[in-house]
Amino acid sequence: MKYTTLKTNYQQPLKKKSLTVTAFALFSLFFGAGNLVLPPLLGFKSGDLWWLVTFGFCVSGVLIPILGIMAHAKLQGTLFDFAKKVSPLFSVVYCYLIYAIAIALPSPRTASVTHEMAIQPFWDSSSLLTSLIYFMLVFIFAINRSKVLDLLGKLLTPGILIILLIMIATAVFTLDFNFVPSEMVQPFSSGILEGYQTFDAIGAVVVGAVIIISINIKEKSASFEEKKRLIGRAGLWAGIGLFLVYGGLILTGSLFGGFFDSEISRTALLRGISTKTLGQTANILLSILVSLACFTTAVGIVTGTSDFIKGRFGNSIFAYRITSFLGCLLGVLVGQFDVGYIITVAVPSLMFIYPITIVLILLNVVPEKWGSPKVFKHVVWTTILFSIPDFLGSIGFGEPISPYVNWIPLNQHQMGWVLPALIAFIISNISNSKELRSTN
Repeated sequence: MKYTTLKTNYQQPLKKKSLTVTAFALFSLFFGAGNLVLPPLLGFKSGDLWWLVTFGFCVSGVLIPILGIMAHAKLQGTLFDFAKKVSPLFSVVYCYLIYAIAIALPSPRTASVTHEMAIQPFWDSSSLLTSLIYFMLVFIFAINRSKVLDLLGKLLTPGILIILLIMIATAVFTLDFNFVPSEMVQPFSSGILEGYQTFDAIGAVVVGAVIIISINIKEKSASFEEKKRLIGRAGLWAGIGLFLVYGGLILTGSLFGGFFDSEISRTALLRGISTKTLGQTANILLSILVSLACFTTAVGIVTGTSDFIKGRFGNSIFAYRITSFLGCLLGVLVGQFDVGYIITVAVPSLMFIYPITIVLILLNVVPEKWGSPKVFKHVVWTTILFSIPDFLGSIGFGEPISPYVNWIPLNQHQMGWVLPALIAFIISNISNSKELRSTN
Protein backbone atom coordinates (compact mmCIF):
# COMPACT_ATOMS: atom_id res chain seq x y z
CA MET A 1 0.00 0.00 0.00
CA LYS A 2 2.83 2.40 0.84
CA TYR A 3 4.43 1.62 -2.50
CA THR A 4 1.23 2.44 -4.39
CA THR A 5 0.85 5.76 -2.56
CA LEU A 6 4.42 6.76 -3.29
CA LYS A 7 4.02 5.89 -6.95
CA THR A 8 0.84 7.91 -7.29
CA ASN A 9 2.37 10.95 -5.62
CA TYR A 10 5.38 10.70 -7.89
CA GLN A 11 3.41 10.48 -11.14
CA GLN A 12 1.37 13.60 -10.46
CA PRO A 13 4.22 16.12 -10.68
CA LEU A 14 5.69 14.19 -13.60
CA LYS A 15 2.51 14.78 -15.60
CA LYS A 16 1.82 18.41 -14.68
CA LYS A 17 4.83 20.31 -13.37
CA SER A 18 7.41 18.44 -15.46
CA LEU A 19 5.28 18.79 -18.60
CA THR A 20 5.12 22.57 -18.23
CA VAL A 21 8.82 22.97 -17.47
CA THR A 22 9.87 20.62 -20.31
CA ALA A 23 7.56 22.27 -22.86
CA PHE A 24 8.87 25.73 -21.93
CA ALA A 25 12.46 24.47 -22.05
CA LEU A 26 11.93 22.96 -25.51
CA PHE A 27 10.38 26.16 -26.82
CA SER A 28 13.25 28.26 -25.51
CA LEU A 29 15.89 25.91 -26.93
CA PHE A 30 14.25 26.15 -30.37
CA PHE A 31 13.46 29.83 -30.33
CA GLY A 32 16.73 31.61 -30.97
CA ALA A 33 18.31 34.21 -33.20
CA GLY A 34 17.04 33.01 -36.58
CA ASN A 35 13.57 32.29 -35.23
CA LEU A 36 13.24 35.91 -34.16
CA VAL A 37 14.71 37.82 -37.11
CA LEU A 38 13.65 35.61 -40.05
CA PRO A 39 9.79 35.54 -39.88
CA PRO A 40 9.14 39.33 -39.84
CA LEU A 41 11.17 39.95 -43.02
CA LEU A 42 9.56 36.93 -44.68
CA GLY A 43 6.14 38.38 -43.89
CA PHE A 44 7.27 41.85 -44.99
CA LYS A 45 8.22 40.46 -48.42
CA SER A 46 5.23 38.11 -48.77
CA GLY A 47 2.49 40.75 -48.40
CA ASP A 48 -0.97 39.34 -49.06
CA LEU A 49 0.47 35.82 -49.43
CA TRP A 50 1.70 35.78 -45.82
CA TRP A 51 -0.55 32.83 -44.98
CA LEU A 52 0.95 30.63 -47.72
CA VAL A 53 4.48 31.57 -46.68
CA THR A 54 3.55 30.81 -43.06
CA PHE A 55 2.52 27.26 -43.90
CA GLY A 56 5.73 26.68 -45.84
CA PHE A 57 7.85 28.14 -43.07
CA CYS A 58 6.08 26.06 -40.43
CA VAL A 59 6.59 22.82 -42.39
CA SER A 60 10.37 23.07 -42.01
CA GLY A 61 10.39 25.28 -38.90
CA VAL A 62 7.71 23.56 -36.77
CA LEU A 63 6.35 20.26 -38.15
CA ILE A 64 9.70 18.60 -38.91
CA PRO A 65 11.35 19.74 -35.63
CA ILE A 66 8.43 18.51 -33.52
CA LEU A 67 8.51 15.18 -35.35
CA GLY A 68 12.20 15.16 -34.39
CA ILE A 69 11.22 15.49 -30.74
CA MET A 70 8.67 12.67 -31.20
CA ALA A 71 11.47 10.54 -32.64
CA HIS A 72 13.60 11.32 -29.58
CA ALA A 73 10.67 10.30 -27.37
CA LYS A 74 10.54 6.98 -29.21
CA LEU A 75 14.31 6.34 -29.16
CA GLN A 76 15.29 7.99 -25.84
CA GLY A 77 18.92 7.72 -26.82
CA THR A 78 21.42 10.09 -28.40
CA LEU A 79 21.84 11.64 -31.83
CA PHE A 80 23.90 8.58 -32.75
CA ASP A 81 20.71 6.47 -32.56
CA PHE A 82 19.06 8.57 -35.28
CA ALA A 83 21.35 7.35 -38.04
CA LYS A 84 22.81 4.06 -36.77
CA LYS A 85 20.47 2.00 -38.98
CA VAL A 86 22.28 3.38 -42.03
CA SER A 87 25.56 2.21 -40.49
CA PRO A 88 27.51 2.96 -37.29
CA LEU A 89 30.24 4.73 -39.29
CA PHE A 90 27.73 6.88 -41.16
CA SER A 91 26.06 7.79 -37.87
CA VAL A 92 29.34 8.91 -36.28
CA VAL A 93 30.23 11.05 -39.31
CA TYR A 94 26.71 12.51 -39.38
CA CYS A 95 26.84 13.34 -35.66
CA TYR A 96 30.18 15.13 -35.90
CA LEU A 97 28.96 17.03 -38.96
CA ILE A 98 25.72 18.13 -37.27
CA TYR A 99 27.44 19.26 -34.08
CA ALA A 100 30.20 21.02 -36.04
CA ILE A 101 27.62 22.98 -38.04
CA ALA A 102 25.53 23.76 -34.96
CA ILE A 103 28.42 25.04 -32.86
CA ALA A 104 30.08 26.92 -35.76
CA LEU A 105 27.05 28.76 -37.21
CA PRO A 106 23.78 29.07 -35.24
CA SER A 107 25.50 29.28 -31.86
CA PRO A 108 27.80 32.22 -32.79
CA ARG A 109 24.91 33.81 -34.71
CA THR A 110 23.02 34.20 -31.43
CA ALA A 111 25.84 36.39 -30.08
CA SER A 112 25.94 38.42 -33.29
CA VAL A 113 22.19 39.08 -33.18
CA THR A 114 22.40 39.97 -29.48
CA HIS A 115 25.12 42.53 -30.18
CA GLU A 116 23.36 44.12 -33.18
CA MET A 117 19.94 44.36 -31.55
CA ALA A 118 20.43 44.41 -27.79
CA ILE A 119 23.82 46.04 -27.16
CA GLN A 120 24.79 48.28 -30.08
CA PRO A 121 21.70 50.56 -29.88
CA PHE A 122 22.57 51.48 -26.26
CA TRP A 123 26.32 51.22 -25.81
CA ASP A 124 29.29 51.97 -27.99
CA SER A 125 31.03 48.70 -27.22
CA SER A 126 32.76 46.21 -29.48
CA SER A 127 31.22 42.94 -30.65
CA LEU A 128 34.24 41.19 -29.10
CA LEU A 129 33.31 42.40 -25.62
CA THR A 130 29.68 41.35 -26.16
CA SER A 131 30.70 37.89 -27.33
CA LEU A 132 33.14 37.41 -24.45
CA ILE A 133 30.58 38.23 -21.75
CA TYR A 134 27.81 36.37 -23.62
CA PHE A 135 29.71 33.11 -23.98
CA MET A 136 31.12 33.32 -20.46
CA LEU A 137 27.50 33.14 -19.26
CA VAL A 138 26.73 30.34 -21.74
CA PHE A 139 29.69 28.40 -20.34
CA ILE A 140 28.46 28.89 -16.75
CA PHE A 141 25.02 27.53 -17.71
CA ALA A 142 26.53 24.64 -19.67
CA ILE A 143 28.77 23.38 -16.86
CA ASN A 144 25.81 23.49 -14.45
CA ARG A 145 24.31 20.70 -16.55
CA SER A 146 21.80 19.32 -14.05
CA LYS A 147 20.04 22.70 -13.70
CA VAL A 148 19.61 23.51 -17.40
CA LEU A 149 16.01 22.25 -17.72
CA ASP A 150 14.73 24.22 -14.73
CA LEU A 151 16.64 27.40 -15.61
CA LEU A 152 15.27 27.42 -19.15
CA GLY A 153 11.77 26.19 -18.40
CA LYS A 154 11.00 28.20 -15.27
CA LEU A 155 12.92 31.45 -15.69
CA LEU A 156 13.75 32.39 -19.27
CA THR A 157 10.93 31.13 -21.52
CA PRO A 158 7.99 32.90 -19.81
CA GLY A 159 9.82 36.21 -20.30
CA ILE A 160 10.36 35.48 -24.01
CA LEU A 161 6.71 34.57 -24.58
CA ILE A 162 5.25 37.55 -22.71
CA ILE A 163 7.27 40.12 -24.69
CA LEU A 164 6.58 38.37 -28.01
CA LEU A 165 2.84 38.15 -27.43
CA ILE A 166 2.63 41.83 -26.45
CA MET A 167 4.38 42.86 -29.67
CA ILE A 168 2.30 40.57 -31.93
CA ALA A 169 -1.02 41.40 -30.26
CA THR A 170 -0.35 45.15 -30.50
CA ALA A 171 0.28 44.88 -34.26
CA VAL A 172 -2.67 42.57 -34.97
CA PHE A 173 -5.24 44.56 -32.97
CA THR A 174 -4.14 48.10 -33.86
CA LEU A 175 -3.25 47.94 -37.58
CA ASP A 176 -5.63 47.72 -40.56
CA PHE A 177 -5.37 44.48 -42.49
CA ASN A 178 -4.21 46.19 -45.70
CA PHE A 179 -1.56 44.06 -47.34
CA VAL A 180 0.91 45.02 -50.04
CA PRO A 181 0.57 42.75 -53.13
CA SER A 182 3.19 40.02 -53.00
CA GLU A 183 5.97 39.79 -55.57
CA MET A 184 7.02 36.30 -54.48
CA VAL A 185 7.00 33.76 -57.31
CA GLN A 186 7.07 30.65 -55.11
CA PRO A 187 5.76 31.67 -51.67
CA PHE A 188 5.23 28.17 -50.25
CA SER A 189 8.66 26.80 -51.19
CA SER A 190 10.27 30.12 -50.22
CA GLY A 191 8.75 29.66 -46.77
CA ILE A 192 10.11 26.12 -46.53
CA LEU A 193 13.62 27.14 -47.55
CA GLU A 194 13.61 30.14 -45.20
CA GLY A 195 12.56 27.73 -42.45
CA TYR A 196 15.85 25.91 -43.04
CA GLN A 197 17.63 28.99 -41.66
CA THR A 198 15.98 28.54 -38.26
CA PHE A 199 18.13 25.39 -37.89
CA ASP A 200 15.11 23.92 -36.03
CA ALA A 201 15.28 20.46 -37.64
CA ILE A 202 18.95 20.30 -36.67
CA GLY A 203 17.96 21.81 -33.33
CA ALA A 204 15.41 19.03 -32.82
CA VAL A 205 18.02 16.27 -33.06
CA VAL A 206 20.54 18.27 -31.01
CA VAL A 207 18.41 19.79 -28.23
CA GLY A 208 16.16 16.74 -28.14
CA ALA A 209 19.14 14.83 -26.84
CA VAL A 210 19.69 17.60 -24.25
CA ILE A 211 16.10 17.19 -23.06
CA ILE A 212 16.46 13.40 -22.84
CA ILE A 213 19.58 13.66 -20.66
CA SER A 214 18.02 16.40 -18.51
CA ILE A 215 14.90 14.30 -17.91
CA ASN A 216 17.03 11.27 -17.07
CA ILE A 217 18.86 13.39 -14.48
CA LYS A 218 15.68 14.86 -12.96
CA GLU A 219 13.26 11.93 -13.33
CA LYS A 220 15.43 8.93 -12.53
CA SER A 221 12.53 6.79 -11.30
CA ALA A 222 10.25 7.43 -14.30
CA SER A 223 9.61 4.51 -16.66
CA PHE A 224 10.39 4.54 -20.39
CA GLU A 225 6.70 5.02 -21.25
CA GLU A 226 6.27 7.88 -18.74
CA LYS A 227 9.23 9.70 -20.22
CA LYS A 228 7.97 8.98 -23.74
CA ARG A 229 4.60 10.58 -22.94
CA LEU A 230 6.28 13.53 -21.22
CA ILE A 231 8.61 14.26 -24.14
CA GLY A 232 5.88 13.74 -26.74
CA ARG A 233 3.38 16.04 -25.04
CA ALA A 234 6.02 18.67 -24.27
CA GLY A 235 7.06 18.59 -27.94
CA LEU A 236 3.44 19.05 -29.05
CA TRP A 237 2.92 22.07 -26.76
CA ALA A 238 6.24 23.59 -27.83
CA GLY A 239 5.21 23.08 -31.47
CA ILE A 240 1.89 24.85 -30.93
CA GLY A 241 3.76 27.74 -29.30
CA LEU A 242 6.22 27.96 -32.20
CA PHE A 243 3.42 27.87 -34.78
CA LEU A 244 1.53 30.70 -33.08
CA VAL A 245 4.65 32.82 -32.67
CA TYR A 246 5.93 32.25 -36.23
CA GLY A 247 2.49 32.89 -37.70
CA GLY A 248 2.16 36.02 -35.57
CA LEU A 249 5.58 37.37 -36.55
CA ILE A 250 5.03 36.70 -40.26
CA LEU A 251 1.58 38.34 -40.11
CA THR A 252 3.07 41.28 -38.21
CA GLY A 253 5.77 41.71 -40.85
CA SER A 254 3.20 41.63 -43.66
CA LEU A 255 1.07 44.28 -41.93
CA PHE A 256 4.06 46.63 -42.05
CA GLY A 257 4.58 46.08 -45.78
CA GLY A 258 4.32 49.75 -46.70
CA PHE A 259 5.97 51.24 -43.63
CA PHE A 260 9.65 50.60 -44.34
CA ASP A 261 12.13 50.63 -47.21
CA SER A 262 11.97 47.46 -49.32
CA GLU A 263 15.71 46.83 -48.83
CA ILE A 264 15.56 46.98 -45.03
CA SER A 265 17.66 44.41 -43.13
CA ARG A 266 16.22 41.74 -40.86
CA THR A 267 17.42 43.33 -37.64
CA ALA A 268 16.42 46.86 -38.69
CA LEU A 269 12.92 45.66 -39.56
CA LEU A 270 12.49 43.95 -36.20
CA ARG A 271 13.66 47.09 -34.41
CA GLY A 272 11.28 49.22 -36.49
CA ILE A 273 8.30 46.96 -35.82
CA SER A 274 9.02 46.87 -32.10
CA THR A 275 9.25 50.69 -31.96
CA LYS A 276 5.91 51.11 -33.73
CA THR A 277 4.14 48.49 -31.59
CA LEU A 278 5.73 49.00 -28.18
CA GLY A 279 6.54 52.72 -28.32
CA GLN A 280 9.22 54.25 -26.11
CA THR A 281 9.76 51.03 -24.19
CA ALA A 282 10.41 49.11 -27.41
CA ASN A 283 14.20 49.15 -27.41
CA ILE A 284 14.49 47.95 -23.81
CA LEU A 285 11.88 45.18 -24.23
CA LEU A 286 13.33 44.10 -27.57
CA SER A 287 16.82 43.95 -26.09
CA ILE A 288 15.56 41.68 -23.30
CA LEU A 289 13.65 39.51 -25.79
CA VAL A 290 16.59 39.13 -28.16
CA SER A 291 19.05 38.40 -25.36
CA LEU A 292 16.83 35.71 -23.80
CA ALA A 293 15.85 34.05 -27.08
CA CYS A 294 19.42 33.92 -28.36
CA PHE A 295 20.96 32.89 -25.06
CA THR A 296 18.71 29.86 -24.52
CA THR A 297 19.54 28.50 -27.97
CA ALA A 298 23.28 28.95 -27.46
CA VAL A 299 23.07 27.10 -24.14
CA GLY A 300 21.20 24.23 -25.82
CA ILE A 301 23.73 23.91 -28.65
CA VAL A 302 26.84 24.06 -26.45
CA THR A 303 25.31 21.67 -23.92
CA GLY A 304 24.17 19.22 -26.62
CA THR A 305 27.55 19.19 -28.31
CA SER A 306 29.33 18.71 -24.99
CA ASP A 307 26.98 15.87 -24.05
CA PHE A 308 27.83 14.10 -27.32
CA ILE A 309 31.60 14.44 -26.92
CA LYS A 310 31.32 13.36 -23.29
CA GLY A 311 29.52 10.19 -24.44
CA ARG A 312 32.15 9.48 -27.08
CA PHE A 313 34.90 9.69 -24.43
CA GLY A 314 33.50 7.35 -21.81
CA ASN A 315 31.30 9.91 -20.00
CA SER A 316 34.35 12.03 -19.20
CA ILE A 317 33.48 15.22 -17.29
CA PHE A 318 36.79 16.67 -18.49
CA ALA A 319 35.79 16.07 -22.14
CA TYR A 320 32.44 17.77 -21.45
CA ARG A 321 34.04 20.87 -19.95
CA ILE A 322 36.74 21.14 -22.63
CA THR A 323 34.08 20.88 -25.37
CA SER A 324 31.95 23.53 -23.66
CA PHE A 325 34.97 25.83 -23.41
CA LEU A 326 36.03 25.31 -27.05
CA GLY A 327 32.43 25.73 -28.24
CA CYS A 328 32.18 29.04 -26.41
CA LEU A 329 35.59 30.14 -27.71
CA LEU A 330 34.48 29.39 -31.30
CA GLY A 331 31.29 31.33 -30.59
CA VAL A 332 33.34 34.37 -29.57
CA LEU A 333 35.43 34.21 -32.75
CA VAL A 334 32.63 33.60 -35.30
CA GLY A 335 30.31 35.95 -33.42
CA GLN A 336 32.40 38.88 -34.69
CA PHE A 337 30.75 38.61 -38.11
CA ASP A 338 27.45 40.34 -38.79
CA VAL A 339 24.17 38.41 -38.86
CA GLY A 340 23.62 38.68 -42.62
CA TYR A 341 27.05 37.24 -43.38
CA ILE A 342 26.58 34.25 -41.04
CA ILE A 343 23.15 33.52 -42.58
CA THR A 344 24.65 33.63 -46.09
CA VAL A 345 27.56 31.38 -45.17
CA ALA A 346 25.15 28.86 -43.62
CA VAL A 347 23.16 28.26 -46.84
CA PRO A 348 25.41 25.63 -48.53
CA SER A 349 25.73 23.50 -45.40
CA LEU A 350 21.97 23.67 -44.84
CA MET A 351 21.13 22.69 -48.43
CA PHE A 352 23.16 19.52 -47.88
CA ILE A 353 22.57 18.51 -44.26
CA TYR A 354 18.94 19.59 -43.85
CA PRO A 355 17.41 17.04 -46.29
CA ILE A 356 19.39 14.22 -44.64
CA THR A 357 18.19 15.35 -41.20
CA ILE A 358 14.57 15.58 -42.35
CA VAL A 359 14.50 12.05 -43.77
CA LEU A 360 16.23 10.64 -40.66
CA ILE A 361 13.59 12.30 -38.47
CA LEU A 362 10.74 10.91 -40.60
CA LEU A 363 12.24 7.41 -40.76
CA ASN A 364 12.59 7.32 -36.98
CA VAL A 365 8.98 8.42 -36.52
CA VAL A 366 7.33 5.84 -38.81
CA PRO A 367 6.41 2.40 -37.40
CA GLU A 368 9.32 0.01 -37.01
CA LYS A 369 8.10 -2.29 -39.82
CA TRP A 370 8.46 0.60 -42.32
CA GLY A 371 11.84 1.72 -41.03
CA SER A 372 14.14 -1.27 -41.40
CA PRO A 373 17.92 -0.79 -41.83
CA LYS A 374 17.49 -1.52 -45.55
CA VAL A 375 14.93 1.29 -45.88
CA PHE A 376 17.16 3.67 -43.94
CA LYS A 377 20.12 2.95 -46.23
CA HIS A 378 18.21 3.34 -49.49
CA VAL A 379 16.31 6.49 -48.50
CA VAL A 380 19.27 8.29 -46.93
CA TRP A 381 21.72 7.60 -49.76
CA THR A 382 19.09 8.58 -52.34
CA THR A 383 18.53 11.82 -50.44
CA ILE A 384 22.26 12.55 -50.35
CA LEU A 385 22.58 11.92 -54.09
CA PHE A 386 19.69 14.21 -55.05
CA SER A 387 20.74 16.92 -52.58
CA ILE A 388 24.03 17.44 -54.40
CA PRO A 389 22.52 19.66 -57.17
CA ASP A 390 20.95 21.96 -54.56
CA PHE A 391 24.26 22.13 -52.69
CA LEU A 392 26.18 22.94 -55.89
CA GLY A 393 23.59 25.56 -56.79
CA SER A 394 24.04 27.24 -53.40
CA ILE A 395 27.80 27.70 -54.01
CA GLY A 396 27.40 29.22 -57.47
CA PHE A 397 27.30 26.22 -59.83
CA GLY A 398 23.55 26.34 -60.48
CA GLU A 399 23.70 27.44 -64.13
CA PRO A 400 26.43 25.03 -65.33
CA ILE A 401 24.59 21.99 -63.93
CA SER A 402 21.02 23.11 -64.73
CA PRO A 403 20.81 21.29 -68.14
CA TYR A 404 21.59 18.03 -66.34
CA VAL A 405 19.23 18.37 -63.35
CA ASN A 406 16.18 20.28 -64.65
CA TRP A 407 14.38 16.98 -65.27
CA ILE A 408 14.28 16.27 -61.51
CA PRO A 409 10.80 17.07 -60.09
CA LEU A 410 10.79 20.05 -57.67
CA ASN A 411 14.38 20.90 -58.61
CA GLN A 412 13.30 24.48 -59.42
CA HIS A 413 12.13 24.76 -55.81
CA GLN A 414 15.51 23.47 -54.54
CA MET A 415 13.80 20.35 -53.22
CA GLY A 416 14.76 17.85 -55.87
CA TRP A 417 15.49 15.23 -53.22
CA VAL A 418 11.88 14.92 -52.00
CA LEU A 419 10.28 12.72 -54.67
CA PRO A 420 13.32 10.40 -55.15
CA ALA A 421 13.47 9.86 -51.36
CA LEU A 422 9.75 9.03 -51.29
CA ILE A 423 10.13 6.59 -54.21
CA ALA A 424 13.11 4.93 -52.48
CA PHE A 425 11.03 4.59 -49.30
CA ILE A 426 8.12 2.93 -51.16
CA ILE A 427 10.26 0.60 -53.27
CA SER A 428 12.36 -0.49 -50.27
CA ASN A 429 9.26 -1.35 -48.25
CA ILE A 430 7.70 -3.26 -51.17
CA SER A 431 10.95 -5.20 -51.54
CA ASN A 432 10.96 -5.95 -47.80
CA SER A 433 7.37 -7.21 -47.97
CA LYS A 434 8.20 -9.53 -50.87
CA GLU A 435 11.26 -10.91 -49.07
CA LEU A 436 9.20 -11.51 -45.92
CA ARG A 437 6.50 -13.38 -47.88
CA SER A 438 9.05 -15.52 -49.69
CA THR A 439 10.74 -16.58 -46.45
CA ASN A 440 7.36 -17.53 -44.94
